Amino acid sequence: MTPEERDLRGLNFEEGYIAVIDKPLEWTSTDVVRKIKYALRNLGYRRIKVGHAGTLDPLATGVLLVCIGRATKMVDALQAEEKEYEADVMLGATTPSYDLEHPVDRTYPYEHITREAAEEALRCLEGERLQEPPLYSAKKIDGMRAYELARAGETTETVELRKALITIYEAELQEYDLPRIRIRVRCSKGTYIRSLAREIGEALGSGAHLTSLRRTRSGGFTAGQAWQLDEFLKKLQQSETK
Repeated sequence: MTPEERDLRGLNFEEGYIAVIDKPLEWTSTDVVRKIKYALRNLGYRRIKVGHAGTLDPLATGVLLVCIGRATKMVDALQAEEKEYEADVMLGATTPSYDLEHPVDRTYPYEHITREAAEEALRCLEGERLQEPPLYSAKKIDGMRAYELARAGETTETVELRKALITIYEAELQEYDLPRIRIRVRCSKGTYIRSLAREIGEALGSGAHLTSLRRTRSGGFTAGQAWQLDEFLKKLQQSETK
């Protein structure tokens, strides 16, 4: 049964519901939560809690778990589960944000990179290790978001970003079409695929940045189970008023 074939009528959302949403491009995770919370309030759920389990950047799409009512108590457990992504990485150039949020700041040779070298670089990046988050991220530094410091002109040379322990369980090369490669990644919570793209470039003696990202799985929830946001909101409107 597809998400669109499901019926939300008769559900008491205060008892708890996990909505698997395919986050739209250029929406923040908070935008999605806010939209769903507003729709629920219009149905009579005036004080209902709504939250998400695992942030996706605005330029990413895919599985976003939106926890409603008592399901918000499961947020921490859901966030801790393994994630899977498909990503396009552009070799030979870097950006300050490690993705398309900012324009290219440096270019590098990439013609020397073979398919075998790309596969070996991915293998070398697998396993448990410390990873430095992007400066353009929501990480807090002395009470400020890292991206706020970056927009104020700070750089990675002047701001110390605390590295996080992450695990790359599997990194697979799916497509090789220089200067672009497509990868599939299974990883732990807290992994920045933008940072992984930068690390791939460095491992290959070049530069790299992320050009697209899609979360295909979060724990046991997959993209095949996900609602399109518009369709979920439409089904909510058709459900029984609280």
